[in-house]
Amino acid sequence: MLPMGLVFRKGTRSPIPTAPRTKPLEYIWVVARWRLTTGRSGRTVLLTALFFQSAFPFPPTCAMGRRMTSSSFTILLGGHLTVTDRLKALTEGSRAIAADSGMRHALALGIVPELWAGDFDSSDASLVAEWPQVERRTYPAAKAATDGEIAVAEAIARGATRLIFAGALGGERSDHALQHYLNALGLVEDGFEVVLTSGDEEAYPFADESQLELELPKGALFSVLGFTALEGLTIRNARYPLTDFSLAFGSSRTISNVAEGPISVSLTRGRAVLLARPYDFSGA
Repeated sequence: MLPMGLVFRKGTRSPIPTAPRTKPLEYIWVVARWRLTTGRSGRTVLLTALFFQSAFPFPPTCAMGRRMTSSSFTILLGGHLTVTDRLKALTEGSRAIAADSGMRHALALGIVPELWAGDFDSSDASLVAEWPQVERRTYPAAKAATDGEIAVAEAIARGATRLIFAGALGGERSDHALQHYLNALGLVEDGFEVVLTSGDEEAYPFADESQLELELPKGALFSVLGFTALEGLTIRNARYPLTDFSLAFGSSRTISNVAEGPISVSLTRGRAVLLARPYDFSGA
């Protein structure tokens, strides 16, 4: 299987610790304790509220009653999606949850989600009729989170540690696409492994004291987008390498780089997203 980009703590070869795999209500308690001891705040508090509104009293099971233990989840979102070999490799063996109109990607990917969540304002009757066997969880249109974030919360409640946002880039709603980036950055800070993909493009969020290693073909385009000022940015095996570079917030210095093969990007401080175009060789 083609490996997904791996994020490591700087100076180690161990992946960033992931969230504990426990029952949903136990997970809420662990997250709350972790927040208090680290002083972090924000996103996970919202996920906790969602869990209390829709808690799962029993461990999730598959149709045959066995406990489901896979920690990789594909979240089907409503943006553009092109089915490619890399996308198939990313999603192979993962469980899936669909967020509203993201369900339209399930057939092309050969995926049967275990849950379909959202307010269903963008899923027409014909799409609903195609998937009568999939459990639907309906939320009101007036709610405090997007359908995508609710789907992520449902995946975490089922033990997700690795999240693939399929259909997260592009589409008709640029506000939703940007929110997916922000959500993913928050999840990475909480210890989850996350990739966002449209099939044509892949986005890998990373943050303080981390290193990202990604398999790319020689000549493929990629960019590093700073969501804050970046310190200690190092890019290896690229046409335009950098070493311990300080990138000002809003700078375009790291846009349109070219991979010389597998690349490595490390960061001392800041929040960033590596956006790769593995099938785009226009810069070669």
